Amino acid sequence: MKIVWTEPAVEDLRELYAYIARDSEMYASGFVERIILAVERLLEHPKVGRVVPESNDDNIRELLFQRYRIIYRLQNDNIELLSVIHGARDLGNLESAPWDVG
Repeated sequence: MKIVWTEPAVEDLRELYAYIARDSEMYASGFVERIILAVERLLEHPKVGRVVPESNDDNIRELLFQRYRIIYRLQNDNIELLSVIHGARDLGNLESAPWDVG
């Protein structure tokens, strides 16, 4: 298995970093680094995340990290990172679902 970050997920991390860095670049770097480390643990246990209830697809899963949902898809031999979003956001109100990434 290998981890593949989609562009939307990378952009989510960039935006999260920028938001936190307004107060502390050091904290922002550490926070994003801890998210990446959490994702890398998926290599050993890819199904550790729960199935995303809104997706109706057993291959769409999420890790919960503090108040964030790290949404990923298991596809062939890849773990595709789809989105990193705040847990308070309603997935039903998004323009498109994170798992609709090509």
